[in-house]
Amino acid sequence: MPVAPGFALWGPFCVTKEDGRVCIIRDVLTSPLYWQYAVLLNKFSYFPELENNLHLKGYYSIFQENLTYAPGSLKCYISRTPGRFPAQKHQTGKLKEYYLLNAASLLSVLALEIKDGERVLDMCAAPGGKSIAMLQCAWPGHLHCNEYDSQRSRRLKQTLESFIPEPLMNSIALSELDGRQIGDLHPELYDKVLLDSPCSNDRSWLFSSDIQQATLRLIQRKELPAVQVELLRSAIKALRPGGSVVYSTCTLSKAENSDVISHILNSCSNILPEDISELADAVSDEFTVVAGVQPHELLVLPTKEKAWGPMYLAKLKKM
Repeated sequence: MPVAPGFALWGPFCVTKEDGRVCIIRDVLTSPLYWQYAVLLNKFSYFPELENNLHLKGYYSIFQENLTYAPGSLKCYISRTPGRFPAQKHQTGKLKEYYLLNAASLLSVLALEIKDGERVLDMCAAPGGKSIAMLQCAWPGHLHCNEYDSQRSRRLKQTLESFIPEPLMNSIALSELDGRQIGDLHPELYDKVLLDSPCSNDRSWLFSSDIQQATLRLIQRKELPAVQVELLRSAIKALRPGGSVVYSTCTLSKAENSDVISHILNSCSNILPEDISELADAVSDEFTVVAGVQPHELLVLPTKEKAWGPMYLAKLKKM
């Protein structure tokens, strides 16, 4: 797999620069010294003083200058220095001003290009960061946030209530459905679908210290691609003709990324790849973007200078 100019990929967790210096993705993912957190402002509650404070601490806004279709209401700040802005605690009846997240996770939301009034499905929505980002971008006519796991679903509900005004919550539907069933339950209902799929999650994978846990994860890794294909087929069923789905994972596994997309493109005659190369070009200064992937794909590698990711996404359109 070719990577960003000046790099070569050696295995799933190692990148070597052409000048001989070695950058191990494993080191970035496991060492807090390199971890970075973006600050996503909540347009429903933040005050100008927050932006002033971010500027004073060396944070700067991304997406707005280089990406022509990035909505002005989506304000995300990052710093080139590793570290974490103080988190805010949940307070009943009071909205939080910002959400801390991996900046690469916003790329799938930007790729979806949500417009006001559209019906949108976030199929695997917990913990809720991408749903919050969607609502910073536009006012969907209906937003369906689904999370199959009951514990994660409770966290999703609390997250949304911490960021979204109560009147707007009335236009959000929460459910705990098996995502593989949604296409049959709600056929051709949605204009846009985000499938941030369950995956082997390279960050948590590297923290598997228990032998039993590691063995279980190996079994799950083998089973995941089949589940991911089922989920994506369901997402496509739920799309209206002309609608788009963005598929994303936080793994570098080819079997869970491009192989899943290729399987769908080869077996679904009504699905076409949708070019997102403009997005890849626009964010290449702030993210280590893999070169040479297909125009409908984007892959971000975490490096010591830019610790965002890993994040894979692909965009498909239903004819």
